[in-house]
Amino acid sequence: MTVEQTLPDTAPVEAQVRPELTTLIVYFGALIAMFMATIDMQIVVTALPTIAGELGNLHLFGWVGAAYLLSTAAVSPFYGKLGDMYGRKNVVLTAIGLFLLGSLVCGMAWSMESLIAARVLQGIGGGGLMVSAFAMIGELFGPRDRAKYQGYSSAVFALSSVLGPLAGGYITSLFGWRWVFLVNLPIGIIVLAVLAFAMRSRFNEKRHRIDYLGGVLLATGTTAIVYWGYHVLDPSGPDLITFALPLLAVAAITLFVMVERRAEQPIVPLRLFGNSTVSIVSGVSLVAGTVTLGMFFYFALYMQTLTGLSPAEVGFLFLPASLTSMVISIVAGRVIAATGRYKWMPVVAMGIGGFLMLGFVLTNQHTPIWVLATMMAVFGISMGLQFQVLIVAIQAAAPLQDIGAVTSLITQARTLGASLGLALNGAVMIWALNRQTAELPADAAALLPGGLNGLTPHLASSLPGAIREVVLDHYSSGFNVMFIWVAALYFVAMGLTLLLEDKEIPKRA
Repeated sequence: MTVEQTLPDTAPVEAQVRPELTTLIVYFGALIAMFMATIDMQIVVTALPTIAGELGNLHLFGWVGAAYLLSTAAVSPFYGKLGDMYGRKNVVLTAIGLFLLGSLVCGMAWSMESLIAARVLQGIGGGGLMVSAFAMIGELFGPRDRAKYQGYSSAVFALSSVLGPLAGGYITSLFGWRWVFLVNLPIGIIVLAVLAFAMRSRFNEKRHRIDYLGGVLLATGTTAIVYWGYHVLDPSGPDLITFALPLLAVAAITLFVMVERRAEQPIVPLRLFGNSTVSIVSGVSLVAGTVTLGMFFYFALYMQTLTGLSPAEVGFLFLPASLTSMVISIVAGRVIAATGRYKWMPVVAMGIGGFLMLGFVLTNQHTPIWVLATMMAVFGISMGLQFQVLIVAIQAAAPLQDIGAVTSLITQARTLGASLGLALNGAVMIWALNRQTAELPADAAALLPGGLNGLTPHLASSLPGAIREVVLDHYSSGFNVMFIWVAALYFVAMGLTLLLEDKEIPKRA
């Protein structure tokens, strides 16, 4: 028996107590596809120094990661809407194909420029994998069961985000940096074959008019925001692009709204925002991306500089966050499936995150490693109580035919939040470290020609003992300002989640 015989492509499984085998096969295929797409956001972090050493052009270093994020954010709305229109199967298979082609070209890159171009292609496929995977789960299961299975998917998302840097470092050390990308090929081919066989194709005779103009305008606005997020941290300082990109983003989004109001089949139906849950969850997801995904880099930098641990050893400090996030995501999904209630979870998640950031203010170079590991475990609890819960909330609030659109909306909000987090959190950190640099004693400042912003873990460990203590005291004080800023964002997000209606998710659509 196959999915073709038992399941409509867009109808959830309502009458079954247990999902059929083929449904679970499709589900696990979606999880693996999602894992490949999300881990590629972080896996290059620890491989980049080796890549830059071989390919050269160190000044293009950051664009290996930015290119993937840019293209992922730009294409997400297209995949969500096309899946709603024509069925999820052809869309997800196309996304896998593009992702694998991009991975192959990345592994064969002969220059930094060719690698960046290949990462764009890989991101075009990766954006489709993330949106399609979440949307497929929304279509496979009923509203209550959806929470349980989205819990597992969000655990996979959190696991890939945290394990990415660790995996990248070890793969690079054992097999070479090219295998960071080439490892996707055998896994992806298996997923492609499984989904091609198990998923049902939906043939829709209705003629659709794809909202290309709206999609291009939204992609333009999104790209401008993400690009600004990376460009604003350019060490050369602000320039014309820094100020032009926000204006371009505002203009593109304004035109997008005007176009969507008149489009016959808008790529993001504006009527969805008439639902308060959709609007609030979108806003919360934007802030959540800023304070979670937008903080991974700064956590690693802070802990490695203060502790003197190697990148691989610091990577292990992220494992508690991964484990607790996985467990809490699964438990939260089961609780929602049993009770239908979810509002309290993101409220608690944002509160925990806010107080945790205030707790980081009390840390310094003398903080025991086990305390930092415990704090990262608490960070994972906060992540586990929000990621899949927000997806379940927004999917439950939208009509079934718009699941792809709202899923792409929340995915894009998180991506934008991650980019803004990199920019805004980093800008606060740089400002604070510059102020602390001005307060350094003359003998310490003389050993830091680039100031505290130029302090690397290697440089910190090479400083004389007494000077090192003074420098790290000022360094942690600079980071404290950023932690307070992020705590404030967490409490803003908590305020938004309090505005959600406390309603019960029905068992059936």
